[in-house]
Parts: sequence; structure tokens; C-alpha cells
Amino acid sequence: MSSPVHLRHGARRNGSLSARRSLRVVAVALAAALAVGLSACAPDPATEAFLNGDEKAYTSADFRTLEIPADKRDEPVVFGGVTEHGEDFSSEDISGDVTVVNFWYAGCGPCRIEAPDLEAVWQKHQDDDVTFIGVNIYDQPDTAKAFAATYGITYPSLIDATTGEAKLAFAKVTSVQAPPTTLVLDRQGRVAARIIGPIEGTSILSTMIQDVLEEKA
Repeated sequence: MSSPVHLRHGARRNGSLSARRSLRVVAVALAAALAVGLSACAPDPATEAFLNGDEKAYTSADFRTLEIPADKRDEPVVFGGVTEHGEDFSSEDISGDVTVVNFWYAGCGPCRIEAPDLEAVWQKHQDDDVTFIGVNIYDQPDTAKAFAATYGITYPSLIDATTGEAKLAFAKVTSVQAPPTTLVLDRQGRVAARIIGPIEGTSILSTMIQDVLEEKA
């Protein structure tokens, strides 16, 4: 029979092992909870890149801002879809207008930052034979409508998350990278200018629009 001393020493060793195991379990659980919490609060990659000033997240091998001479432009882009309000839209309906197409989604930080500037440019040019249309690549209509209400956006957006048809139509002729990406189409529907990343104020986009408006038909 073991002595009482041996029993006490064994009990202490077992208790110490149990305590260490409990501490390890708690540490693992806390680490997992912290990881989940951080991931829930972490910005999306586009937001993080923007906040870090990493323009490469938008540019890749392309220039961030690009204007294309009229004689270098590709064929007109024919596109369409259904807006967040359930209305059918076709580029044929706006034939002859200079058109601004903005690719975005509600969870994109830079998209939220540029939204008031986009609306301001739209307000400035809406009486100049100019059309603004968004292309929401991720969200459903209710989310897009909530975004518009929050940021005061009055032009419509195509809900392209399910079909991807609008994005595909433009991808055939120009780079459509991480949102936001903004395109200016000439009166023939050809891509005349492109901004990859947030527009950062109103002047550059407004100047692009004005330049295209002044081109001879």
C-alpha cells in the first residue's frame, strides 16, 4: 500500500497537470475568440489598402487615372440590367449621352468615401446630356437602397451580383479591377476615361466629363 505521503505527492502532481491543461484550454479559447473578434472588425481588403495608402491595390500594371484619345478607343460597350428599384436599364436608352459608370459595393470603404463626391459631380452635370449609373457587384437591392439613402445618392445602380453581365461587358474592353472603378463613356458608348480607386474629390472626374462633352460628335 502506498504511504499517505506518496498519495499526497501524487495528488499534487495530478492537480498541477490538470491545472496546466485547464490553462492551455483557456488560452486556446481566448486566442480563438480574439481571432474571431478581430476578423469581424477588420476592414475589407480594399478599405485596408486605401487606408494604408497602397495605390497598388487599385493600379496593378495600369495607371490609376487614364484618358483615352478618341482614335484609340475600343468599340462601344452594350450593357444593361435591373436597378435596385426593379427597373430595367439598357445602354441603348441613353444613346448619345456621356455616361459615367461606377463599379461599387456597400461594404467597400473607399466606395463610401467617394460617394458624396460622385453625387456632387452628378448634380453638376445632370443637365448636360450626362448619365450616371452604378454597377453594384456584390449586394442585393435592399442593401444598395440603404446605401443610397445613407449617402444621398440619387442616380440608380444595376444589381450585378447574380449575373455579372454588366461587369463582363466592360471587362472585354477595359480593366475593371477592385472597386471602386469609375469609367467615362463618350457619346458613342466607348470608354473614354477611367479612374481606378476613389475619385478623391470632384475636379478630375468633372474635367474628364467636360472634355468628353466638348468632343465633336
